[in-house]
Amino acid sequence: MLSQAIQHYVDMRRTCGFKFEYQASFLRSFLSFAEARGDQHVRINTAIEWAGLADKVPQRAHRLGAVIRFARYARTDDPRNEIPPPIFGSETWPRQTRYILTQDEVARLLQEARRFSSHPMRVVTYSTLIGLLACTGLRISEAIRLRYSDITTDGLVIRNTKFRKSRLVALHDSARNALEQYLPQRQAFAPLSDQLFVSLKGTPLFRENVRVVFRELVKRAGLPRGPGLPRITPHSLRHTFAVRALQTCPDERDRISRHMVALSTYLGHVNAAATYWYLQATPELMLDVAACCERFVEGAS
Repeated sequence: MLSQAIQHYVDMRRTCGFKFEYQASFLRSFLSFAEARGDQHVRINTAIEWAGLADKVPQRAHRLGAVIRFARYARTDDPRNEIPPPIFGSETWPRQTRYILTQDEVARLLQEARRFSSHPMRVVTYSTLIGLLACTGLRISEAIRLRYSDITTDGLVIRNTKFRKSRLVALHDSARNALEQYLPQRQAFAPLSDQLFVSLKGTPLFRENVRVVFRELVKRAGLPRGPGLPRITPHSLRHTFAVRALQTCPDERDRISRHMVALSTYLGHVNAAATYWYLQATPELMLDVAACCERFVEGAS
């Protein structure tokens, strides 16, 4: 009974457009734990005990939250399912301080990417990939899934993104020129694959491999690293792109709103609230926003 209810719930969520991957994994783990105790319905004590197996409190909250949401769904059909209280607190992880790269730091990363390997294809692959991330704000997962057919005259078609949506990302002339220079080398290296970025084996790049190379480039470029400092990752290029885009935000209130909505769509955020978070990403940006607000208030008075 419990296994069927969980499967129906997972199918329902995915039908609604959610990937529902880690949540489904949580529920399968909970199912095994509950069935080992002979439970055929959600039991409060079982759910809390299972969630408590995680090492950190936020992880426990996430695990218990997945069961709570399922239990609410299951209880509508069978009141024998119990809804656990959220005893581990909020599921929200504290936002980490993001590192916003300067233009010089991005240039140094690209410089190191052009000379970090003795293999020409590896060099051109990573220098093009990092340059593309820096000038488009793509997620690393989106960039390494690109295929030739995704490059159009209007820009890059980003398919099946984090929230199962597709979008069109415009390309600056410099980015388009870089891709045009890269493509002949890429096509000659692995002609049977239509992936835009491939490994030396001709297979698609793995995200973890890209992260390893990026860490090495950060080290070679002499960018800040160490305990207490924000980590610089490929995703830092996305944060940097978003922050720099917001710094060009106009002063007028209605134009600010349109600017935020446009940026949210460009970045592939499911709603504008995720984009507004970048307003507090750096003290520098908050000062800029405060100055804009002061000018707006002074102009209205």
